[in-house]
Amino acid sequence: MQTKIKNNHIGRKISRIRELRGMKQETLAEELGISQQAVSNIENSEKVDDVKLEEIAKALGVTKEGIENFSEEAILNIIGNTYHVDNSSAVNYGCTFNPLDKLIDAYEENKKLYERLLQAEKDKVAYLEKLIK
Repeated sequence: MQTKIKNNHIGRKISRIRELRGMKQETLAEELGISQQAVSNIENSEKVDDVKLEEIAKALGVTKEGIENFSEEAILNIIGNTYHVDNSSAVNYGCTFNPLDKLIDAYEENKKLYERLLQAEKDKVAYLEKLIK
C-alpha cells in the first residue's frame, strides 16, 4: 500500500517533471503567477485539484494526464529502448534533428522565393513603364 501512495503522489511527479525540464521552482512559480513557496507546497502535496493541475501541466509543457501517469520507470524504459550501448559508447536511435528547425528553414526558403518573385514583378513593371513613356 505504501508504494501505491508514493506512485500517486502528484506533487512528487510535478517536481520530477519540472526537474527533468531543467526548470527551477521560481520559474514555475512565475509561470503560474504564484510564490515559490506555493510551488514548494504543491510539490509536497499528495493531491492537486484538477484546475490547478491543468495550469501546472500547461506551464510544464505536458498534459494533465502526462503528470498523472508519469513514472520514473517509464522514463527509464524509454531511455533503455532508445539507446544502444556497445563497447561503452551510447548511440541514440531517436530523432537526430529538430522538426521545428526544418519548418523554420522551409519558411525562410519560401520568404526568399517570395522576395525574388516580388523583385521580378517590380522589374517587369518598371520595364513596362519605360516602354510606355
